[in-house]
Amino acid sequence: MTSPLDDLIRAQKRQRAGALRLAILSAVTVGAASTLLLGLSGWFIVASAIAGGAGLAAAHAFNVLLPSAGIRLLAILRTAARYGERLSGHAAALRALAAIRPAVFQSLAAAPASESLTLSRGEASARLVQDVDAIETRFVRLSAPWNAAAGLGSGLAVTLLAGWVPALVILTAAGLAMLLAQILARRVSAPARAEIQSRTGALKDSVAALVSASAELRAYGLADWAGEALNARATALDAARRNAARAQGFIVLAQAVITGLTVAAAIAFAAPAGPALAALAGLAAVMSLDALTSLANAFDQDGGARQARERLDAILRHRPRPAVAIASPTAPLRLLDRTLAAGDRLAITGPSGCGKTTAVETLLGLRETAAPAARDAFAWLPQDAGLVAGTVAENLRIAAPKASDAELWAVLEEACLAERIRAAPEGLATYVGDDGERLSGGERRRLALARAYLRDAPWLLLDEPTEGLDPETETQVVVRLDARLKRTGQGLILVSHRPAPVAICPKVVRMDGQEKGPAIRSPSLVPTL
Repeated sequence: MTSPLDDLIRAQKRQRAGALRLAILSAVTVGAASTLLLGLSGWFIVASAIAGGAGLAAAHAFNVLLPSAGIRLLAILRTAARYGERLSGHAAALRALAAIRPAVFQSLAAAPASESLTLSRGEASARLVQDVDAIETRFVRLSAPWNAAAGLGSGLAVTLLAGWVPALVILTAAGLAMLLAQILARRVSAPARAEIQSRTGALKDSVAALVSASAELRAYGLADWAGEALNARATALDAARRNAARAQGFIVLAQAVITGLTVAAAIAFAAPAGPALAALAGLAAVMSLDALTSLANAFDQDGGARQARERLDAILRHRPRPAVAIASPTAPLRLLDRTLAAGDRLAITGPSGCGKTTAVETLLGLRETAAPAARDAFAWLPQDAGLVAGTVAENLRIAAPKASDAELWAVLEEACLAERIRAAPEGLATYVGDDGERLSGGERRRLALARAYLRDAPWLLLDEPTEGLDPETETQVVVRLDARLKRTGQGLILVSHRPAPVAICPKVVRMDGQEKGPAIRSPSLVPTL
């Protein structure tokens, strides 16, 4: 049974089949040309020396042009093929990764809130960056076995000119080298690579958390402590990287020792065939085992890739669900065992911690619910609205990517933020910083409110829209909200503990059981659009 990641990779392989085939063909050419080039060069040098030492007649009889032409041809082939392999193989891998990352993000978004919302920023970033990067080897190394087979096969073919014994020595050494590389990778390299993945996520997590709290850390004199905490995370990551480098060094050392012994043995067993063929066998042994280096590197990287595959499979099992269609903009909404008609206004109040925000998230389907939520029906302002590290326009267009500048200014006016943005030199192109750090708390709130206004939806779902605003600004925001609702006919579901916005809602529900307006007793939230 294949995993979701395997299915995704298989689809990308089919889509990039042409480039991957070119990479494999180029890898075969590189492997064969490299081995034949060095073997022919060694034979040519030794044979030329022997012919020169044998006298003038032997030197004149020795064919210099044909081996020289062969060496030039092989050198050109190797150079061109290596360029083709890198160009086609890596291009296919990068395009595949560019397609895999959105799929991972979509699966994260489709995961149950109990799972996706527990991921920290660092962990989510590690899944989208480090884990997907680790999968790159699944594409780049597709040509590695072909390169190794071509190099080893060519080496054995030319070594047979000196006898079957030196060829058998090279074949045996190649098998031993691969077996030892696998053992070292599994026992030494894999744990270190996996540790790098987890510690990178931990470092990103700490950076995101401490940077977001940088003002508080400075205010309480904890900047040095924060630096030490980050240094500790970075030190742990460096230690894991050193362990991985040490493991890779063991693999390289093992390959070098085996190569040295193999060259000596190949030359010794090929000596009866003459110095020229003995030199050819020795150099062929070097290149045959060198062709296996790409496979050894793949074994070395398998540790991190294996862990990454497991984590990505856990995410990719969640398939994006189609949006629930809205029957009509005027369709009623079933909420708290009551039917709300289009344009109705309902305020949900209650003390902090009574479940107001949980109720809203359940309505949106962000928490487990028996019925799927028609999210397209709602323009949502969450209690803790997030802003992207971009411009004012970019943050607004999250709700409506094709909105014009005029539409952006209109919602900014309704959120009482247009005057502040016009005063900025860049206007709509004003950079707001990471999570809106260049804006005040009230400005961030109003920018998020303007974004909710921009979404074309029959219901506004606002969670504490005036939190953090001074009384004068709050009054202006509420007046303009009331005017907007009368103009657009949108319905309003308001969560707030502040009297000013609650006052514009004819129906009010207290989550602590006390009721005002029509009786609403059930805590259930089931949209039936």
